[in-house]
Amino acid sequence: MTSHSNTLTGWREWVSLPDAGIDWIKAKIDTGARTSSLHAFDIEAFEREGEDWVRFRVNPWQNSDADSRIVECPVHDRRSIRSSSGHSEERIVVLLAIRLVGRLVVSEVTLSNRDEMGFRMLIGREALRRGFIVDPARSFLGGRAPKDARRRNRGRD
Repeated sequence: MTSHSNTLTGWREWVSLPDAGIDWIKAKIDTGARTSSLHAFDIEAFEREGEDWVRFRVNPWQNSDADSRIVECPVHDRRSIRSSSGHSEERIVVLLAIRLVGRLVVSEVTLSNRDEMGFRMLIGREALRRGFIVDPARSFLGGRAPKDARRRNRGRD
């Protein structure tokens, strides 16, 4: 294991997904989840040069399709994931770079419809075990998104 100092994170953080062209997306830090999860829709698997790829759409803001992104990347895996409500579904897993509290980590991310969830993204243990410590009493230790991004996230332009 690489030695580096631990980075403190709160229970929710603004993160960026540089591979997806997303500068700001609010994430819940979830030590109960093994794999990170991203709200994605219009998920379409396809083949590129003999490899499995996926194309999907991400809306980084709650209740808004402003700044919507179409992302294409290789399929890393397909897994049966049990949701917190107990039901299982097969999800596509991709590898995405996540900037969390100023650190860039490449992590497994499942694609799922999180429309009914309070956060567009969950950061799970697989990403956190690379030297992050979660302080459940704190939020946004990596800083806040700019005011215009926070307003768009609340559905105000």
